[in-house]
Amino acid sequence: MRLALLLLAAALPAFAAPQPPARPLMPLYDAAGLQKACDTALANARRHAKLMEAKKVSTGVFNEWNQLQIGIEDVLNPVYLLGEVHPDKAVRDAAEPCLTQFTSLSTELFQSEKLFHRVQDAKPGNAHQAKFRKDLLEGFEDNGVTLPPEKRARVKAIFDKLEELRQAFDRNIRDDPTRVTFTPAEMDGMPQAYLKAHEGKRDKDGNYVLTLAYPSYFPFLANARNGEARKRYYVAKMREGGEKNLEILSELFSLRREFAGLYGLPSFAHYALRRRMVGTPEAVDKFLASVKDAVTDLEKKELEELRAEKAKELGTPLEQVKAEPWDTEYYKERVRRERYAMDQESLRTYFPTQKAVDYVLLVSQRLYGVTFREARVPVWNPDVRYFDVLDAKSGQFLSGFYLDLYPREGKYNHAAAFGLRGASLVAKRTPSAALVANLDDKGLNHDELETLMHEFGHVMHNVLSRTDYQPQAGAAVKQDFGEAPSKMYEEWARREGPLALFKEVCPDCPQLSHEQLQKMQAARRYGQGSRYARQWLYSVYDMELSKDPRPPLAVWKQLEAATPQGHVEGTMLPASFSHIASSYAAGYYGYMWAEVLALDMLSAFKGDLMDPAVGRRYRDTILSQGGQEEEMDQVRKFLGREPSSDAFFAEITGKR
Repeated sequence: MRLALLLLAAALPAFAAPQPPARPLMPLYDAAGLQKACDTALANARRHAKLMEAKKVSTGVFNEWNQLQIGIEDVLNPVYLLGEVHPDKAVRDAAEPCLTQFTSLSTELFQSEKLFHRVQDAKPGNAHQAKFRKDLLEGFEDNGVTLPPEKRARVKAIFDKLEELRQAFDRNIRDDPTRVTFTPAEMDGMPQAYLKAHEGKRDKDGNYVLTLAYPSYFPFLANARNGEARKRYYVAKMREGGEKNLEILSELFSLRREFAGLYGLPSFAHYALRRRMVGTPEAVDKFLASVKDAVTDLEKKELEELRAEKAKELGTPLEQVKAEPWDTEYYKERVRRERYAMDQESLRTYFPTQKAVDYVLLVSQRLYGVTFREARVPVWNPDVRYFDVLDAKSGQFLSGFYLDLYPREGKYNHAAAFGLRGASLVAKRTPSAALVANLDDKGLNHDELETLMHEFGHVMHNVLSRTDYQPQAGAAVKQDFGEAPSKMYEEWARREGPLALFKEVCPDCPQLSHEQLQKMQAARRYGQGSRYARQWLYSVYDMELSKDPRPPLAVWKQLEAATPQGHVEGTMLPASFSHIASSYAAGYYGYMWAEVLALDMLSAFKGDLMDPAVGRRYRDTILSQGGQEEEMDQVRKFLGREPSSDAFFAEITGKR
């Protein structure tokens, strides 16, 4: 999400909270209805904020803020989701001005001195209220309430502009019209299932016309034998979003630097990181340096192996061969097939997509003591499914979630979980969420199964939340902790114990033997050096721009050129780096930072990932708590000790 809206959704609060129906469903707006709902919610929020400002005492302010946020969220979050997934472009377009108005509202509320003083004077009655008060006061400070009026006005203008630019950046990626054409000969090496799935994408001459969508792009780079064809697709993908997005990125980081300067801080990194677990840019730099030290030699070793594999396939002397970026996945797959008798495409027969979804649901139900019950409800596309979440022991309705799993024109083209409703026990409010992905509908490879588990980890964090107040619900945690539950859940796509349950959802599917699972793990570990070196590169790039904004492409070229594979002229990956155009700016390191905690928390299961007692304790200690307790306190409570980074460094060097 965008920075201002994130502050709104994770530190604000809402109006009248009626007794929720048994199954609170997401509203499905058309373009006109969306704008009407937006206007109504904005007017109601401002009216209720005025009533709150008029009160002279702090009593009741926590419940008032909670009610204010609920009223906002009930429109804001559905609009945000529909703007990314609705099949009608008119609805997607209508969402953008609505989100911009909510950004303005957020800043208005957090710049109200009267509201600030009411919260400041409030006396918390318990630990959750104390944490709520702390988060709110930080939200006020981050929106400039303590700054002089002229600086305060500039803060608001910058927030508004940042949201406008974020929308344009994402739109340029979502609506990128690029298509890449390949002759039938250039499809050599592609599995029959892939060719069949893309049969409808052939032109009048019989050539395949492919989009930049993940289910088309990644299998091609891993399987197509023609190096020039892989290069053409790679370059096209690395230009997604276009040069206009480079201009937007430059303006975004320049505005962020100016924004930090209004607070007297040396950089946007200093502004953003002071609210996160890591604390300072220096701590991030130290962490990233340790990652780089750990993976450098392994990355070089892997690339030498890929170069040798390429030389062998081409029959070319080794000294004349270089492993290019568009070669990496292809030759990794060749090494995995030869060394471990395992390739990603063959796994699709073991993990049919619908059965893989059933597997994720089954694991989650058993681990967390819940029941998922599918229900027919109104949805934005016929492919979307909805499930109630019930407590398995009591039968109590807890929450609900939507699954929107397959690609289509104009849809958000990555994978993500979207919070729709945040929990609030004091308002008797149940949560809901949506999982959005772009999966192959015929079957998943292991990477895609991990992605599905990862995003469902986010969903569980949202829908099993049992927080007192909505602004503390679900994933409303420090950003560098937010990925921990999802990174941790990837492990359930890797271990033999959980995967043995696949036969329960698909008795007729071929089952991976113990030996095959061992080989799959070994194949997964192969390439860790290159994979984490790339994550290091993305994180360092983000920090470079966050500390000292310069022309985005020039900085990227300089950093990428220093890597073993170098920079490919004509590519511009930052044009599609949507994380740093939104709230992950100065935060991309958080994926690896959270993984340190995620891998360490696995130790509590003592090797039995399906232990329901530990699963329930994890549900109660981590998933249900949202942000109402400090994140490190949650981890310490779950582990019973201080966290360790040992498992993470074993993972990134392929030794875990």
